[in-house]
Amino acid sequence: MSPKRPQGVVMLLMLMVFDVSGAFVGITIGNDMSNLPSATDIVAILKEKKIQHVRLIDSDHQMLTALANTGIEVMVGVPNDQLLRVGQSRSTAADWINKNVAAYAPATNITYIAVGDEVLTNIPNAALVLVPALQFLQSALLAANLNNQVKISSPQSMDMISKAFPPSTATFNSTWNTIMSQYLQFLKDTGSSFMLNAQPYYGYVGGQGVFPLEYALFRSLSPNSQISDPNTNLFYTNMFDAIIDATYNSIQAMNFTGIPVLVTASGWPWRGGPNEKSATVDNALAYNTNLVRHVLNNSGTPSQPMNQSSTYIFELFNDDRRSGPVSEKSWGIMFSNATTVYSLSFEDVATTIPESPALRGMFCVANSSAPHSALKHSLDWACGPGSANCSAIQPGQPCYESDNIVAVASYAFNDYYHRTQASGGTCSFNGTAMITSTDPSHGSCIFAGSTGANGSDGGTASGPVSPDSFASKSQSCWLTHLVAAVLLILVM
Repeated sequence: MSPKRPQGVVMLLMLMVFDVSGAFVGITIGNDMSNLPSATDIVAILKEKKIQHVRLIDSDHQMLTALANTGIEVMVGVPNDQLLRVGQSRSTAADWINKNVAAYAPATNITYIAVGDEVLTNIPNAALVLVPALQFLQSALLAANLNNQVKISSPQSMDMISKAFPPSTATFNSTWNTIMSQYLQFLKDTGSSFMLNAQPYYGYVGGQGVFPLEYALFRSLSPNSQISDPNTNLFYTNMFDAIIDATYNSIQAMNFTGIPVLVTASGWPWRGGPNEKSATVDNALAYNTNLVRHVLNNSGTPSQPMNQSSTYIFELFNDDRRSGPVSEKSWGIMFSNATTVYSLSFEDVATTIPESPALRGMFCVANSSAPHSALKHSLDWACGPGSANCSAIQPGQPCYESDNIVAVASYAFNDYYHRTQASGGTCSFNGTAMITSTDPSHGSCIFAGSTGANGSDGGTASGPVSPDSFASKSQSCWLTHLVAAVLLILVM
């Protein structure tokens, strides 16, 4: 007779298996728009864009039916106007689960329920029923035997954090301490994530010039604009990471750990009113392109390098019936008639790809005589819409030179050129770049096309691997082998 296998060991193995998986990028679909495409057409759009994770603001039954047997992971929502009823009655919560989850699972791959949206800051009169609603819904999931497949949480606003910078001293608004403690305990007990609507656009606009636009858009910062946490000396190259770390530290300040952060909404408006100058198509494209790349490279944040937060981009369609300024109606990457506002890839646009042998020994570098302002503009384009892999020119990485924009731009230009030349990409950048056969590689900063210090063929356009990336891959490999070994022991 084989020895009894401890349940704790099995659960640990399950958690380890989940830990080695990478973060994902999904998208939100709202319900405040005119002329919404049919559910079938929306699912066709999701498939075309290779979107595998979707957040529904509500629990639209036509969408849940259309999503059946697609494999797309679905987050359904309990709207704010239903929260009071669900939080005041176990039977109402059970009825909600039966009608909106159990009736569609497992054909429709529902994995999360978002209970309300920014309840504590938007409808504080319902605050006292938030945790009971979570608990009642969890009990209903248990009764339906869906508690292992479906997790429950509630999206919170950035406004829940009293002072988000520096991230190391961030705390939640003490007004909500009692409810927040109960909420975090629920997440801890059920293995759920802390849902956060992380919108650097609001942080940038609300900062009124305190932070540069480049910081909000994931763009390279000038040497005199570097931002660091004075308590930890950690550098923050973008506002998104600072928001995530502020959230982790706020959770830790409540004496909770081990609760992952899941970003349920992040995006940028493409249009604004006369006083909303930063709401443009270019900025929206830059933000969302860089966000996709940042999440999918699994680099984590400065204080959480091993914990990359999966993210739902806000949003697929413009909610043109939403009240408020023009920007509030203009977050979608598509119009409600299914035409595109701007083209956004949901795949890792910065992955390593083979280069043409004809480009070996050829390099696209910055023209040192070009104005620095022009180089900066071209650099931002290369690292944003151009989809160059610019991780190696971030602070602390091998090709970072804070006072040498020519060197930094050269790396980005060259990476772009080697990635795209076969499909028509050029080394122009509006006259700020040129082709050379002189290898600009130096030290551990290896340019695409270089034969490398040891004479081996460069062969890819990825550039050097950062220490964090190496550590992440090494740990994933180590954990995978450990899981396999222990599983083998358990089945013997």
